[in-house]
Amino acid sequence: MTKTNWEINLRWVKAHVGIRGNELADKLAKEAAANENVKESYKRIPKNVILKELEDESVKKWQREWTNPTKGKITKDFFPGVKERLNMRINLTHNFTAMVTGHGNTNSYLHRFKIIKVPPCPCDNSDQNIDHLLLDCQLLNKERDTLKQSIQKTNDWPTNKRELIRKHIKEFMKFTNKIPLDEINVKQNSCELLES
Repeated sequence: MTKTNWEINLRWVKAHVGIRGNELADKLAKEAAANENVKESYKRIPKNVILKELEDESVKKWQREWTNPTKGKITKDFFPGVKERLNMRINLTHNFTAMVTGHGNTNSYLHRFKIIKVPPCPCDNSDQNIDHLLLDCQLLNKERDTLKQSIQKTNDWPTNKRELIRKHIKEFMKFTNKIPLDEINVKQNSCELLES
């Protein structure tokens, strides 16, 4: 090692008491040292293998935690799989984030926090929520038709939210970014705010 310019330093390290991983390593090292019959099962594990195993385990844990709670239902409809979402490259925009979380300038969301009195969309009496904007809002017929046309090439309309993201992310991003929520709601909401 000296011939290949390695610098070797030996240092004393205080006991690993209270550090679970280090205590386990100490225990296993003592067991291995005391047992002469233990065969060497590996010589070296590459760092990238360990990192990959840690990452995979973290994603599995995240998925278990993501699947169980009741919060985030709208987002889970779009992204039920954590690993799948992590593998996607998405250029997040305000409208896209509002659509896949349900948190944004929709009347249902504003009504939930008592910012406006009623949640209907200006196009009819339906609550202005994500499903309404995506599937029914008459004010977005032009934008929705463009989205449908691009999806119908593959005969996938109507589609569920996960498939919309998985197979048609570019078209869905165009759709969400064309939604003029501020313009749609500004007149209705300013009237309501003035009345209160």
